[in-house]
Amino acid sequence: MSTNQPVQAAPADGGGIPYARQLRTILITVSVALMAVIASVTGLNVAQTHMAVEFEASQSTVLWVINIYTLALAALLLPLGALGDRLGRKPMLVAGLTVFGISTVVAALAPTVEMMLAARVVSGIGAAMIMPITLAVITSTFPEEQRGKAIGVWTGVAGGGGILGMFLSALLVDVADWRWLFTLPVVLVLVALAMTLKSVPNSRETSAHRFDTVGALVSVIAVTGLIFVLQEGPEQGWTAPATLISLAVGLVAAIGFVAWELRRRDASLLDVRLFRERGLSGGSITLLVVFGVQAGIGVVLFPFFQAVLGWSGLLSTVAMLPIALTMMMSSGLAPKLAARIGARSTMVAGIALAGVGMALMALFVSVSGGYLSVLPGLLALGVGMGLSMTPSTEAITGSLPREKQGVASALNDVTREFGTALGIALLGALVSAGYRNAIDDKLHGIPQSAADTAREGVANAVEVARSTGPHAPDVLHAAQQSFVDGWQQAMWAGAVIMGVLFVYVAVRGPKNTHSAATTETDPAEAVSVG
Repeated sequence: MSTNQPVQAAPADGGGIPYARQLRTILITVSVALMAVIASVTGLNVAQTHMAVEFEASQSTVLWVINIYTLALAALLLPLGALGDRLGRKPMLVAGLTVFGISTVVAALAPTVEMMLAARVVSGIGAAMIMPITLAVITSTFPEEQRGKAIGVWTGVAGGGGILGMFLSALLVDVADWRWLFTLPVVLVLVALAMTLKSVPNSRETSAHRFDTVGALVSVIAVTGLIFVLQEGPEQGWTAPATLISLAVGLVAAIGFVAWELRRRDASLLDVRLFRERGLSGGSITLLVVFGVQAGIGVVLFPFFQAVLGWSGLLSTVAMLPIALTMMMSSGLAPKLAARIGARSTMVAGIALAGVGMALMALFVSVSGGYLSVLPGLLALGVGMGLSMTPSTEAITGSLPREKQGVASALNDVTREFGTALGIALLGALVSAGYRNAIDDKLHGIPQSAADTAREGVANAVEVARSTGPHAPDVLHAAQQSFVDGWQQAMWAGAVIMGVLFVYVAVRGPKNTHSAATTETDPAEAVSVG
């Protein structure tokens, strides 16, 4: 049961806040809070070398500073989303923003890498309190006829916010000091906290059943194990003992979670039987693949811009903005298109466009063509992802009851995090393998030590080329062309994956029902607050 008290919005001429403006304020608030979380996922990527130098840390340790935040966030999304449903979504959001803000300030001032790691763990916990609640507030507060548009804004921020956050972080690192990049999430948190206290309504679930503590703990173990494999597999090796043990623990815990939740029935953390429904399964798989593709593209784009085209980190980040902007714009347009042609048709159109985008990048990318050889594909990919994300998110949240929206939102977010980790691991591995296979035949006559270094990666090749004297142009050309070969291999693989997803969603996607008309809401309608 959900404790919701309808409150009539005051008329505009009576000095109160008009209903439409109140909803806009709520949407802006949760979007700002979400942006703080998303920006912190990607922001530190631009400061890896700075952290390594200042903390005298290895590359592996620096990667842990980045990845441990995502690991804590993903692992705790489901249990904290469920607790938010029970304890109240507004109190959970306020608490999460407070924890996240304080830990971000600590990270900015951290004198040692150990303190930085601890602060990032706490930031991940705060982010896990914030992220599912932002979407749950929308789905539990907005009336049905406006929910799709609000979710479109949310998905646009979730999809493009990381790139925008990376751009602003890169700008701060370039003009000031790397620690200033924490300024962005702190400012966003302060704004979101002030607006939350003033404007966000509260809602919560009153349940006759005890909280599913066992399910929550097992879900944390399962997600931690599987995400760890995807993060550390490329670094430590897929057959390394730590990777295999983590995979085994994650799979056993995941199977145990499903078995436990099937026993719990009404008192479960997540009713896994709902995955039989087209909306939940189709939406989850679509988000998994789409976010995997987006994350994987980001991983391979930066070496292309920096090592192949020779651009700076800031300019490389600017070059990513078109995909972020088109994604955010098409996310906002997706609800209108879904109202006309149906949710499944909109998802299928978006998936097809994303697949075309990857095929274009595979066909036309070249060293001589530079940025313009990949720009059309990036634009098509951004539009396609935006069109597919919004109806997928709405399908997931619409599959669970109103009082379980924290869980629905958390499931949506966990799917995104898994997709991100999977996409980085898969596309990154394909590019690396393609690069190594292609460069082996292009290093004849190059000194053995330089050739061995060049085989490690395109950035290594660019660095070692400077010390090879007259061989420098040959090493550089071989590395750049080999990276393009690996890029094409990864893009074709991505296009095939999108093709399989296209067929699946066309056959088994959410029912092609039209969403509610996007008309203006009557100001007299109630908004759920408590």
